Formats: sequence, structure tokens, C-alpha cells
Amino acid sequence: MTIQQTATTSFKVELLQAVHNFGPTSPNTFRVALYTAAANIGPSTTAYTSVGEVSSSGTGYTATGEILTISVSPTSGNNTGGIPTAFVSFGNATWTNATFTCRGALIYNDTATGNPSVAVLDFGSDKTVNNDTFQIIFPTPDASSAIVRIS
Repeated sequence: MTIQQTATTSFKVELLQAVHNFGPTSPNTFRVALYTAAANIGPSTTAYTSVGEVSSSGTGYTATGEILTISVSPTSGNNTGGIPTAFVSFGNATWTNATFTCRGALIYNDTATGNPSVAVLDFGSDKTVNNDTFQIIFPTPDASSAIVRIS
């Protein structure tokens, strides 16, 4: 199976259809779910799926993942190449007392009908935690590094 880091194709279309609301007024609820290397998620992933998701049985992980906090509402600025870029970002996601192995994650919209996908994160290799804290640390929320950027 494969995990390919990307903003999903359906997300790009759904932005033009006004499916996703990142705020600042009444933003949707976004989640991040964790997946094992057995998952097959990437550009064609259209919605949250439990197939390949980390087990929630006694692992400190809850099926459907963690709710994300929007740390920077949609805004814009010039990226390092001087290109005007719109962006939004999230606060870090944390699982405490966790015991699992994961390879990647899916950010998705938990408010919109069908739980549409936003982006796939590939951790590059399996990440294992054993009765400890697992954290996804999102990049600097700016026009060059924010997790969701449009330029």
C-alpha cells in the first residue's frame, strides 16, 4: 500500500464549491486521523476512511482521530519566492499515553457531509510510540510553510 503526501484532488475542487470553511466565522471542524503503512491514501482520497487506520483498541488512539484547532485563519502573504500565497494552519495534534505505529495521516472535514478529505501527510517511515506522547507538529504558519497553501 502507499501513503502519498499531498492536498487531495477532491479538496481542490471542493474549495471552488465552498465545501470547506476554515473561518474566521463559523469554521468547520477538521480532524486528523492516523494510518498504518497498510493504508492506501493519497491524491485520489476523497474522504475519511477507517481502512488502514491505527487501531483504537487500548492504544491511546480514538478512531476518527483528533480534532484540529485552526491556529491561523485564512490569510495571505508572499512566500519566499515572492509569490502571493493564501494559507491556513492548525495547532499541533497530540495523543497521550499512546502505544501504536503509524506511517501517515489524513486531515479531513468532520463537519461537511461525507467527511471530505483535505490533505494526506506522509511521515516518511513508520513512527512508533510505546506508552508515551505522540505529536504531529505542524510547520510554521506562513506563506512558505503552512500545511495548507494556495499560490
